[in-house]
Amino acid sequence: MLTPASIKSRALFKTRLLGAAVLSLVVGLAQAQVHGPDPTVQSLEAAAGPYKVSSAVVSAPSGYGAGTVFYPTVRTEGQFGLVVLAPGFLAVQGYYKWLAERVASHGFVVVTVNFNSTFDQPDSRGTQMAKALQQVVALSKTATSPYSGVTDTNRQAAMGHSMGGGGTLVVARDNPSLKAAVALAPWHTTKTWSTVQVPTLIISDEKDFIATNSAHSNPFYASFNAALPSAKIELAGADHLCGIQISAEKCKTSLAKYSVAWLKRFVDGDTRYTPFVKSKAADMSAFDTRGQY
Repeated sequence: MLTPASIKSRALFKTRLLGAAVLSLVVGLAQAQVHGPDPTVQSLEAAAGPYKVSSAVVSAPSGYGAGTVFYPTVRTEGQFGLVVLAPGFLAVQGYYKWLAERVASHGFVVVTVNFNSTFDQPDSRGTQMAKALQQVVALSKTATSPYSGVTDTNRQAAMGHSMGGGGTLVVARDNPSLKAAVALAPWHTTKTWSTVQVPTLIISDEKDFIATNSAHSNPFYASFNAALPSAKIELAGADHLCGIQISAEKCKTSLAKYSVAWLKRFVDGDTRYTPFVKSKAADMSAFDTRGQY
C-alpha cells in the first residue's frame, strides 16, 4: 500500500535519477570536441579534409610489426583522437595509406600497422592493434615526438579491413574504453560479439565473396547488444578489396565518408555527423542501425 512517505520517496528517487541523466548529458556535451567546419556530403566525399597532414615512422615498434603515424600539423585547435588502422590478410599498411591520410585530414591521429606476420589471425591482430595504441600513446607524451601535444590519449578508436576488421572487433571487445570501432569487411571465425561495448560501425560490401555478408558481417552485427550504438552499411556494388589503395574511387569515397563520420560522431562526440550514419543513402545496398545516438 502506498503511503505519503513512500510516494514522496519515489518522487525524490525519480528526481535524482532525472538529475543524474541530465548531468550525464551535460558532461557528455561538455566533453565533445568540435573540429573543422560543418560537414556536408561534399566535404566528406572530398579527397581530403580541412587539415594538412604529416607522418612519422615508429622507429621501434613494440609487440607488432611496424607502424606509421599520420597526424594533423595544426597547433591551434587542441588535441585530436587517436585511431589504429589495421590491414587485412596478406596485406601491409601501405595498402591503406590513402585512408589513413584522409581520416587524419579530418582531425585524427592515425597509426597504421603491419603485423608480426601477414598470416596472423584476427585474435592476434587485435592484440597487436592494442599494443600499437599503447605505444603511440607513450610516444605522444615525449617531447621529441612530432605529434606530441596534438594527440588526445583519452579518445582512442580502432578500424581495420578483412582480418584487420576481425581484429577490430577483438580489440573493441577487449578494450571497452575505446570510443569507436569501424570494421571494414570484417572476417572472423567467431560469430558472436554480444559483449562489445564500443560503438561499432560495420561497413560491408554487396559483392564480397571472401568475407561474405551471410557468414561474417551479418551475424556479427546481429549478435551485438540491441542497446549498443551500432550500424551496418553495405556498399552497393563493392567487393572485398574495397578500401585498399588500388580499389575503385567510388568505393573508397563511400568507405572513407562513413568511416570519418562514425569516428567524428563517437571519438569526438560531434553530433553534427550523426545524419551521415543514421539512414540509408544512394551508395548503400543495405543499411541498419541500433541503439540511441
